[in-house]
Amino acid sequence: MDAGLKRELEQKVRSGERLTREDGIALYASDDLAWLGGLAHEVRTRKNGDVVHFNVNRHLNMTNVCTASCAYCSFQRKPGEKDAYTMRIEEAVKLAKAMEGENLTELHIVNGLHPNLPWRYYPRSLRELKAALPDVSLKAFTATEIHHFETISGMSASDILDELIDAGLESLTGGGAEIFDWEVRQHIVDHRTHWEDWSRIHRLAHEKGLKTPCTMLYGHIEEPRHRVDHVLRLRELQDETGGFQVFIPLRYQHDFVDMKDGKVRNRLQARTQMATGAEALKTFAVSRLLFDNVPHVKVFWVMHGVQTAQLALQHGADDMDGSVVEYKITHDADDFGTPNKLTREDLLDLIRDAGFRPVERNTRYEVLREYAGPDAGRRESPQPMRV
Repeated sequence: MDAGLKRELEQKVRSGERLTREDGIALYASDDLAWLGGLAHEVRTRKNGDVVHFNVNRHLNMTNVCTASCAYCSFQRKPGEKDAYTMRIEEAVKLAKAMEGENLTELHIVNGLHPNLPWRYYPRSLRELKAALPDVSLKAFTATEIHHFETISGMSASDILDELIDAGLESLTGGGAEIFDWEVRQHIVDHRTHWEDWSRIHRLAHEKGLKTPCTMLYGHIEEPRHRVDHVLRLRELQDETGGFQVFIPLRYQHDFVDMKDGKVRNRLQARTQMATGAEALKTFAVSRLLFDNVPHVKVFWVMHGVQTAQLALQHGADDMDGSVVEYKITHDADDFGTPNKLTREDLLDLIRDAGFRPVERNTRYEVLREYAGPDAGRRESPQPMRV
């Protein structure tokens, strides 16, 4: 990138002028990661200061049986297949109750698109989970699942959301987005929920007062222009609804270790390489610069590794997700080396070690507790990148 274009982009960012599609593509073309990271860090600091948010959450996947066979997915199983499972609601509640310790504030629920489970299974599961864990927020179901519920119930997404909200739903999850551009999407997705329905369902959720996350799966067969297009579609929807709280870039994973049944379900990996750490940091930086109307950018440490996640906090991210425990969708796909669990103390240490001040939040990004940052009196104490 020539010096003149760099100055022009810096001026636009610092004056608050919105970046264009061409600007986003130019940013991805830059090989100056320090410059990109510094610019993104300026934006995250204006929005969130020296804070890194986290929450204490758990993931619950009640079934891995799925009608879809998405090219990148190693989580799904077909009915009758080895390792296919579907929990009875009582089992799901028992498992959730066992996760309750450490002042749990959020239960994150994502499932396969089960061909035979009745629609009533889903609102009933939320009601019983909420009764068992009244102080825990239920963040549940992707837009793809809501679209699936329309098919199996004959109801509209609006009525489905009303019933789920009445049962205790506080937020949708952000999944099912992958990459929206059809040039890529047709090769990676094997379900019928594409941009039109994904955006329709999140728009409905926002109209009903829900705040939701949005995601992007990157590092497979897409190009930087597809990432830019993806973010700009979300940015336009955010202009309309204001309902997205956080954007989460998710790094595509290879099957480093095969499934228990010996099958390789990831059909992309023979022709793909996972994004490097540098490419991940560039994606966080460019996303933070383009997505000017979303308050938070989250690094999901399970998909990036702990050290890259810490570095992402210097490249635009201000949220380190949560304590998680047993994230089956990724850990069924690989042996990437990330732990199943980080405790509250682990997260506090990682955030401070990166030079930031930890703030515990709930699903709605309301502050639950603020913690001391790094010890400024220690010479070796880390500090955030200066802006």
